[in-house]
Amino acid sequence: MTSIMSNLIVFKIWEIITKGDTMKIRLGYVAISLTLGLSASRTLTYKSYQKLGKNEGDKKLDFLLRKNFRELQEILKYNNVNNIHFYRMSPGIVPLATHNEVDFDYLGPYEKDWKMIGDLIKKYNFRVDTHPDQFCVLNSTKKNVLENSINILNYHYQLFKLMKIKGKAILHVGGGFNDKKEAIKRFEKNFNKLKKELQEIIILENDDKTFNVPEVLKICQKLNIPMVLDYHHYLCNNEGEDIRDYLPKIIATWNGEDIPKMHFSSPKSLKEKRSHADYINADDFICFIEILKLFNTDIDIMLECKAKDDALFRLVRELKYKTNYKFIDETTFIV
Repeated sequence: MTSIMSNLIVFKIWEIITKGDTMKIRLGYVAISLTLGLSASRTLTYKSYQKLGKNEGDKKLDFLLRKNFRELQEILKYNNVNNIHFYRMSPGIVPLATHNEVDFDYLGPYEKDWKMIGDLIKKYNFRVDTHPDQFCVLNSTKKNVLENSINILNYHYQLFKLMKIKGKAILHVGGGFNDKKEAIKRFEKNFNKLKKELQEIIILENDDKTFNVPEVLKICQKLNIPMVLDYHHYLCNNEGEDIRDYLPKIIATWNGEDIPKMHFSSPKSLKEKRSHADYINADDFICFIEILKLFNTDIDIMLECKAKDDALFRLVRELKYKTNYKFIDETTFIV
C-alpha cells in the first residue's frame, strides 16, 4: 500500500510538471530600469523627516510618493513596449511606510493612483511580485522584530490589495540563531499565527548562508507555501545535493496554480561569490536552462543583477547567438 501511494505521489508530481512538448521561459528584472533611469523608490530618511517636522515631512512624503507613482507608470509602459512580462516592484514605493514613528496615510488619499498602477498591470497582464527588506524576519527571537515583520508583510498585502492584483511577497526563512531546528519551528509557529491573507502572499526562497534547498523545501511542503529556487544561493549554500533531485518537488509546491518562479544571478567574483554581479554569465545560465529542460515545465526566471534591464537584454543577445532557443518575443523563449 505504501509503495502504491508513493508511486501515485510521484505520478502526480510528474503530471504537474509535464504540461506539453515544449517549455516556455520568461525573464524578468528587479525594480530599477537603468535604460530609463527610473526606480519608483525615491525615499526619505527618518532623520530628514524628523528635521522637517510632521507637516513639512508629510508634504515631502506626498511629493516623493507621487513621483514614485509617475516613475512606476513609465517603467510599466516601458516593460510593455519591450515585452517584459515579469517584474519585481520595489517595496520602497511608499517612503517610510513601515516606520513605527511615521503616521502617513498612503491608502485613501491615493486610491486613484493605486488603481491606475493596478489597471496597467492587469491591462498588460504582468506578473508582479515584491521582496520585503532584510528587516522582515518572521522567525526572530525578539518580539519587536516579529511585530515589525508582520507590519511589513501587511504593508505588502495592502499594496496588492490597493492595486487589486494577485501579488506575492518573497521571504527568506530568517536567521539560524545558533539553532536551525528551533529557528524553523519558530518560523512555522509564527507563520501559522498570521492572518490567512498574509499567509497567502508569501513565497519562500532558499538563502545563501543559512537555510538550504532541502530545508526550505521541507518547510514549504509542510505549510503549503510555494518555493522559489534561487540557483545562485543553492550554489553558495548546499551540502552536495544534486538540484535535479529536488526540482520536481520544488515545482510541485506551486500546485499548478501559478507558473513556478526562480531566481538566477552570477557571482561578482571568486572572492565575493555571494554578491551579485552586474551582468549574467550566459554560459552558466544556459547550463541552468539545460537542467530545467529535463522537467519540461514553464518557468519565470527573475534575473537579480546590478545592471537590471540592461543585463536582461544583454543576456538575450547572447542566448540568441549561443543557442537555438526559439524567442517568441523580446524576453520569452521556448526550449
